[in-house]
Amino acid sequence: MRYLISGGGTGGHIFPAVSIANALKELQPDADILFVGAQGRMEMTRVPEAGYRIIGLPVRGFNRAQPWKNVSVLIDLMRSMWQARSIVKDFRPDAAVGVGGYASGAAMKVAAKMGIPVILQEQNGFAGVTNKLLKNDADCICVAYEGMERFFPKDKILLTGNPVRQNLTNGDAKRAADFFGLDVAKTTLLIIGGSLGARTINEAIIAGLPEMEKAGIQVIWQTGKTYYDKCKAEADKYGSWLVCRDFLSNMPDVYALASLVISRAGASSISELCLLGKAAILVPSPNVAEDHQTHNAMALVRKDAAVLVKDADAKEQLIKTALQLLGDKPQLQTLETNILTLAQRDSAKRIAEQVIKIAQRGSSRS
Repeated sequence: MRYLISGGGTGGHIFPAVSIANALKELQPDADILFVGAQGRMEMTRVPEAGYRIIGLPVRGFNRAQPWKNVSVLIDLMRSMWQARSIVKDFRPDAAVGVGGYASGAAMKVAAKMGIPVILQEQNGFAGVTNKLLKNDADCICVAYEGMERFFPKDKILLTGNPVRQNLTNGDAKRAADFFGLDVAKTTLLIIGGSLGARTINEAIIAGLPEMEKAGIQVIWQTGKTYYDKCKAEADKYGSWLVCRDFLSNMPDVYALASLVISRAGASSISELCLLGKAAILVPSPNVAEDHQTHNAMALVRKDAAVLVKDADAKEQLIKTALQLLGDKPQLQTLETNILTLAQRDSAKRIAEQVIKIAQRGSSRS
């Protein structure tokens, strides 16, 4: 069986794509998988690192601020459609999987026109532009949130959740405590802002360091590469209760040690928090398309499964809210119980099984 997988632009698209590919390989070890990405985007390095072939298209996003520059964008889009047609014709996939992003639009549109079954995977609670444009071409749309009938035909929707990193549930709190020189029995606040970091969250943490020291908790603070030097200079003024890193590689162990997590509201992060049943304060990024992180967070907040602090309010409210929660054990327990009920398990495998099922029966379109 041959599978074409397309999408990327951000880690939030690439990780689910690679996870689906891994699940397909686990179910069908002899499967032939080809990725299609956008030239110059991070998938062109991340996908080969995961062991898969990828072809890049010259497709780019539209410039909404300077519309007159979109003539060249349209030309690249036409070139991408033509190149995608050649790729599909040569590779002859049994099914095509789109996870969102520029390249996904061109590849999935062409695949559908050529009679290849198309499966979409939507990570967020507010559907991305590409997937919304492809909804009528899809045989199945795998989603992570309830209520996605607002965006997609109800009969095509399958609630699968988002694939999360492997071995996430095998974390060891003591191993993390020993690694960082912390106390496994002590209340631990984990702050994660993504690989590049989150400016507002980091500024809120810097402002709240005296309060956290006074509260007697211990903190693991992942700053991201962009803000590490500034944050580390501030962290060095405090004791061993504060661990400051630009990146955390041992996330299963770190999660296991955490009593409360402060995080952006990206789809992958939320899926991990749900799977682990971790109490969380979500600070949606304001710098994402259609404010989709707020929609992601609100899906949890409405079920009393997380707390939301707006990005604009973070400097004033974030640490105050975190310390109040850490001092309220019943509320922490409520958040942990409720977020765990939202977990979707074995998402990558379930999506892969659906891809295989649709590929084997052929296109549902006549």
